[in-house]
Amino acid sequence: MTAFCRAAPWLALALMLAASPTLAASGPPPGFVLTDNPDLAFTSPDGATRLEQYMKDSDDLFDVKWQVWSRRGDQLTELKPEQGYGAFFRFTADSQWLVRMQKTGSGEQDLFLYHLENGAFVSATKKKSLGDLAWAYFYGRPETKHFAKLDFHISANLLEGTEDAYRELGMNWPNNRYLVIGLGGEYDRHPKNTVMKGLGGWRCRYDLQTGRFDVPETFAKENAEALKWEVKRE
Repeated sequence: MTAFCRAAPWLALALMLAASPTLAASGPPPGFVLTDNPDLAFTSPDGATRLEQYMKDSDDLFDVKWQVWSRRGDQLTELKPEQGYGAFFRFTADSQWLVRMQKTGSGEQDLFLYHLENGAFVSATKKKSLGDLAWAYFYGRPETKHFAKLDFHISANLLEGTEDAYRELGMNWPNNRYLVIGLGGEYDRHPKNTVMKGLGGWRCRYDLQTGRFDVPETFAKENAEALKWEVKRE
């Protein structure tokens, strides 16, 4: 009985250390190697966050894996989900929001949104990617809900301008408030006299404070043209 009582505090300490998330090993699993491609290295405007991309190679092209880890001091946090390609990123000027521009296939791209919470970037859209939410908004609008579903080169893009609130586009919006997303894609089947047909750069705006999409009036003309996008054979 006495021996058990003496060992119990040490057992409790061991269990506590094993369960503590702050003391657990953090970082990519074995087999993932940090890329030396400078184009895939990103640092937040305030310099506090550095993004590191690790690749696990494979003889099978479709089995190559990429992981993105956010480093803040000694803390490493994975930005999920794991993907088959490297990614590009943009921060808002206040370093509080981060958008991942993720290639998902040939000519196809998705968007993922992260927010800084308790010193780490976490997903800001829990069940769907930011790109999927933008597409759902597109197909739910009155002028687009009957737009035929695209099936080729489907892409959600983040327009440049997050750092200066899109002032180069002529906007006068609050800083660190909006993202401008462009949607595009093609139809695999189209008329014989057409090279490409689909959606050509339809734009919407995402409000980081409310989590809602809208279409500013200034986008209306170009969006109407985007719905009729096609390239005819000469």
